Amino acid sequence: METPANGSSAAEAAATLERRGHVALITLNRPSALNAVNAALSTAVGAAMETLEKDPDLRVGVITGAGRAFCAGADLKEIAAGRSTAADGHPEWGFAGLIKRFVSKPIIAAVNGFALGGGTEIVLACDLVVASEQATFGLPEVKRGLMAAGGGLIRMPRQIPFKIAVELALTGDPISAETARQLGLVNRVVAAERTVAAAIELAEAIAANAPLSVVATKRMLYRNSEYGSDLDPRLWELNDDEMSALVTSADAAEGTRAFAEKRLPGWTGR
Repeated sequence: METPANGSSAAEAAATLERRGHVALITLNRPSALNAVNAALSTAVGAAMETLEKDPDLRVGVITGAGRAFCAGADLKEIAAGRSTAADGHPEWGFAGLIKRFVSKPIIAAVNGFALGGGTEIVLACDLVVASEQATFGLPEVKRGLMAAGGGLIRMPRQIPFKIAVELALTGDPISAETARQLGLVNRVVAAERTVAAAIELAEAIAANAPLSVVATKRMLYRNSEYGSDLDPRLWELNDDEMSALVTSADAAEGTRAFAEKRLPGWTGR
């Protein structure tokens, strides 16, 4: 059942959160504006991320768009009017209530249509991407006298080959879902009608694993980039600390017992 992510009615909420078992399906809900980001959407998505982060029953998030677009980027009408698109009371969350924060649980973008400008920046802030074969990606800000300041110029050259990232950023031209997959920006390309279902299937495969292990693994993957060498002793100390915490957990004991007993584990997140 869909619920507003920020306390308004579901019909008028700028983003909704639907629980699918251990998966939070977060839907950008401004289809008439192609899910362009205004303050209401940033606030609603930010609230949904807070719920995902704090609710132990939710293990993975999937974010998608209502209607024919994933997200057309920032609402230029709001910007032209001098109005902020930041989340109410939480400018530190960044664009769309998401791009400047670390959420410990995995987030999958289910890109159901075009994701341009800020839409691509939301995708770049997610951990995994499932895209419709009809989806397109791009950073067209230079065509509007702006620049991709919502993380596009930071994350794109870290996620695809540098010279390709430079070309995309300086031309502003879009790329197809299949090209994005070949570049490593997208994990899977599926038929349009399968986009959300395929993303939820991937989310469920992750959610079936030990919750503490998934969180520790994501944290380690991202903190890796803080160190220049894979032989840096500080990196190995961090790695060992994460593992030491896991091996003493109840879930680690349950995982080994379940393997020995040839049954599925019953995770408790402890």
